[in-house]
Amino acid sequence: MSVPGKIGRYRVVGRIGSGAFATVWLGADDALDASVAIKVLADNWSYHSDLRERFEQEARIMRRTDSSLLVRVLDVGELPDGRPYLVMPYAAGGTLADRLASGPMPVREALLVAADIARAVMVLHEAGVLHRDLKPSNVLFQPAAGRDRVLVADLGLAKALANASGFTIAAGTPGYMPPEQATAGGGLDIRADVYAIGATTYHMLTGHPPDPAWSAGSRSGRAGRSLPRPSQLRPGVPSEVDDLVRRALHPDPRQRWASAAVMLEELQRVIASTEREAGRGRFVRQVGRVVGVAVALSALLATTGSSSTLSERPGWIRVRDDSGALSVAVPASWAGQVKDAGWDPSVLRLSAGQAPGLVVAPDLAAWPDPASGMPGLFVGVSRALLGGDPAPALPSHASCVQQPDRTVDVGGDRALVRRWTSCGASVSFSEIVIPVPQRRYGVYLQIKQVDDADLTDEILAGLRLSSALAPQAGRFESVYS
Repeated sequence: MSVPGKIGRYRVVGRIGSGAFATVWLGADDALDASVAIKVLADNWSYHSDLRERFEQEARIMRRTDSSLLVRVLDVGELPDGRPYLVMPYAAGGTLADRLASGPMPVREALLVAADIARAVMVLHEAGVLHRDLKPSNVLFQPAAGRDRVLVADLGLAKALANASGFTIAAGTPGYMPPEQATAGGGLDIRADVYAIGATTYHMLTGHPPDPAWSAGSRSGRAGRSLPRPSQLRPGVPSEVDDLVRRALHPDPRQRWASAAVMLEELQRVIASTEREAGRGRFVRQVGRVVGVAVALSALLATTGSSSTLSERPGWIRVRDDSGALSVAVPASWAGQVKDAGWDPSVLRLSAGQAPGLVVAPDLAAWPDPASGMPGLFVGVSRALLGGDPAPALPSHASCVQQPDRTVDVGGDRALVRRWTSCGASVSFSEIVIPVPQRRYGVYLQIKQVDDADLTDEILAGLRLSSALAPQAGRFESVYS
């Protein structure tokens, strides 16, 4: 397949992937300095009016259900040969199918991704739309500090719920679609997507989707069909996770979770339960238990010449990572949970590894979603942030308005501050990199705020790194001494 030079006004960089009906190209929007994904209807289908209508309908649905949980449509157009195309933000983190190619995911991460998918499906259902083709290749990841943001894509088979009882063509992907979807005229409702969420979760937990014969056998009434529990294929999966997934995959829609919203509630309950059972309190803890941290960190070195610290300000609190060397002061209302076990700089397309870092937010599962209205902060230290090749790939918030870059003095070092506003519901993001050449590494922060006040400079002033634990594992040294 030859690579086109341009599609519309977008310069084509390469091919991302292709399917039976369309090819997706990686494009460059040189005017806005952004990467995009361009989906083009395949040439051999361009004159099929039903498929062309499906392709154009996808654009309309994406526009109507505009949400940070779903892949957005940025532009539409038509090639000189008449083929339509859609332009979407490029999700640099790849697909869930890519990640599952190496095997099943950790149980907690699988449940968190399932919860994100359920949130996205709720948006569709609230807009009166049934997805009908949820599967790992239609779940994308947008790199973000702390945890990548999940996006649900490919609404090519999506249909209005008002017409769901009259589908005349069986369409979907075996293994992920329920038995009623496998039969033309079977009649569908939102519980069909609940089944697909369950099948995708099953795949994340076990390394493969449910056997398509499970739903086919259940539909036809054949005996001897029994879907193994995830724990039978992967010892150690908690029994309540088994129960959650098996209920989502029940062949009788009346026995499934009643909606994506109800399934999300159960996912959140099970996530909290499994965290307690696994001793997650070592890494995700209520800040109320560690209010005394500010006293323990009183010897930390200041990043500015001021003798006062933000931890002393009324309404602020100081939190730290598990190395004890990295801390930051934040508004107390942000400090519901802290994940302090570090980070992997590969989320910024830097060299992979483990480095000190922390995330703090009222709810760690919700804060990466711009639509959640959940403030929070990530801060990480890494030698890979010093600069050079490759440079850190800061997240690009395509649905927001980028403000002019600025620099801020932080303890004698120059911090690059890139700010994005108007992300919805007064949400804004500040992306910050502080190279510290004399110490041979740098600091990265992502600050999410949900009101008009900008606390970026105050938070930077409250950043502390101690020299007391600098030799630990040779991972990093004190930034400021």
